Amino acid sequence: MKQSMYKSKPSSKDAEQKASFLSSLPRNLQLHIVTKMTGTSSVASQKRLAGKVSIITGGASGIGASAVQLFHENGAKVVLADIQDNLGQALAQKLGEDVCYIHCDVSNEDEVSNLVDATVKKYGKLDIMYNNAGILDRSLGSILDTPKSDLDRLIGVNLVGCFLGAKHAARVMVTQGQGCILFTASACTAIGGLATPAYAVTKHGVVGLAKNLAAELGQYGIRVNCVSPFGVATPMCEGFSADTAPMIEELLGQMGNLKGKMPKVEDMARAALYLASDEANYVSGMNLVVDGGFSVVNPTMMQALYPAKL
Repeated sequence: MKQSMYKSKPSSKDAEQKASFLSSLPRNLQLHIVTKMTGTSSVASQKRLAGKVSIITGGASGIGASAVQLFHENGAKVVLADIQDNLGQALAQKLGEDVCYIHCDVSNEDEVSNLVDATVKKYGKLDIMYNNAGILDRSLGSILDTPKSDLDRLIGVNLVGCFLGAKHAARVMVTQGQGCILFTASACTAIGGLATPAYAVTKHGVVGLAKNLAAELGQYGIRVNCVSPFGVATPMCEGFSADTAPMIEELLGQMGNLKGKMPKVEDMARAALYLASDEANYVSGMNLVVDGGFSVVNPTMMQALYPAKL
């Protein structure tokens, strides 16, 4: 008897077993298998932070606001923390019920502790702590002209704020046996001369903190990473406004290594999304520098050998 040249149609039970097996795999392996089988990346369209609870400090503007929106779009419940009450409340109201605003000065330990406790009380857990809040120098002077009060101010927000955020997030995550702690550092941690001495001190401290915590907290299943942005046009920039933003972006684009591209807050938020997601499930202790190669490239010799052709 000749065998049928047509394969039998798989039963619904077979389909259920395959779906169950696929869902048990790591997300990046799911994506690879589905892409190979179908020629598409349908898994990538799923919400990457579905079911996650996150806190984003400094979330009312700039990189933080972009991260709040992106995390929300990808299924996370987001607690937006800032001292800019009007901006923070407006953004939370715009995005809906899965985003709420809490006033928090990250340099104040009581307020940071209350932020974490309020989040856990509302949602029952904390999966992602994104310590993004930060400030710039009041001036761009030399170390010779920098008063200690400016250094103290920067350390109080940029470094102490990250320390406190990580401390109180870890307090919850250790008992959970899992979690993700993120920091916004800076591309100045990868190359000298890109920032003022006081600002550079704080951001190098953040990267050191992240690496140390990755070693300490890994035993509890907690991942710790940094996103280090190149300059982006945000309200933190001196002279920033809706009118000047395009000019600032153009200037930063000219400074950058990737010509024809300008660094945007969305680029930094997407990097944070990756590190917060299960796609980075085995990534910890990393300083992800998002600078278009600026910090690793000295273009002088290449430009001399291969001058641009207009």
